[in-house]
Amino acid sequence: METNTPAGPLTGLKVLEMGQLIAGPFAAKTLADFGADVVKIEPPGAGDPLRNWRLLKNGTSVWWQVQSRNKRSVALDLKNPAAQEIVRKLATEADVLIENFRPGALEGWGLGPDKLQELNPRLIVLRISGYGQTGPYKDRPGFGVVGEAMGGLRHLTAEPGRVPVRVGVSIGDTLAALHGVIGILLALQERQRSGQGQVVDVALYEAVFNCMESLVPEYSAFGAVRGPGGSALPGIAPSNAYLCSDGGYALIAGNGDSIYKRLMAAIAREDLGSDPTLADNAGRVKRVEEIDAAIGAWTKARTVDEVLQALDTAAVPAGRIYTVADIVADPHYAARGMLQQVRLDDGELLTVPGVVPKLSRTPGGHRRNAPRIGQDTEAVMRELGLTEEQIAGLKQRGVVKGEQ
Repeated sequence: METNTPAGPLTGLKVLEMGQLIAGPFAAKTLADFGADVVKIEPPGAGDPLRNWRLLKNGTSVWWQVQSRNKRSVALDLKNPAAQEIVRKLATEADVLIENFRPGALEGWGLGPDKLQELNPRLIVLRISGYGQTGPYKDRPGFGVVGEAMGGLRHLTAEPGRVPVRVGVSIGDTLAALHGVIGILLALQERQRSGQGQVVDVALYEAVFNCMESLVPEYSAFGAVRGPGGSALPGIAPSNAYLCSDGGYALIAGNGDSIYKRLMAAIAREDLGSDPTLADNAGRVKRVEEIDAAIGAWTKARTVDEVLQALDTAAVPAGRIYTVADIVADPHYAARGMLQQVRLDDGELLTVPGVVPKLSRTPGGHRRNAPRIGQDTEAVMRELGLTEEQIAGLKQRGVVKGEQ
């Protein structure tokens, strides 16, 4: 379903997406949401494997409608030299190329950044891989979950003494994608001065590692190895999930000095709120079990709604643990445009996440549904200047495929 979304800030930017599954396509999706013309290269036949991941509707993953909205699909057999030549032509006219193959894959097809930038010196190439394009691990296969583990996150996501658990989404891939988008925007800004493109090298584990806050300096200064903290935030107090009378949990973050005093007043524990030894975080961390016990005793006598209402009145940050059912029923999500409906090819409506971030004058938006495999092959070939006879010949030889 096309919308009347105003032209986004990236309108006119030409992006060639050669990745699949999550990290590369998420980066390209973010650019497409804000107006970039993203041409996605897919293998003929099955296309991007994400089309068949998780829950399918009419044979296609509903995830696909989020990950590939606003993109165009071209079906190319990249093992064919003629298809590789088409990629060279597309790259010559592109501003950005995004790929998340294992290092060396592009070079094996004769499509490495050095070759493509000879044809188009302004080309920016985003390369996302498990371990980066250099270093002793560069040739290892690396999925997001491996990057999450190597980056330090997986060690922290557990209850003390229990098996580390993964975050319920592919957070490593998404973090890598967002770092990739940042790199592309930085390279575009620099290109305005130099006129030259460059390679943006993003490793999954480094994207995760970049979010690990004080992990390394604490180890360097004190030899401290941060361990799993369960629902708490180790070294920050109080910040935890507290059981309520209805069996739900309230997440309460009372770790600011003034917020802590308001929290203690709200739970009628002014003795803890006025204690000078608890006036700052360092003091509260030493007595975190005592503070958590006081908060927990108060929440256990109240429902989640009662707890949140009282803490909202006291201006203490708190919230409930949302399921997706909570999300789609929440009026704030709706008011912020974070739940949008698109009409699928079968005429049915599908609710999908809105666009982030919000721009006041040139916002992103949904302009077209995710494409069918090869839906735009012929149109893109015509844009490259190929005749109908040439396109027909490429299709006959299996180099390209039209809509499947």
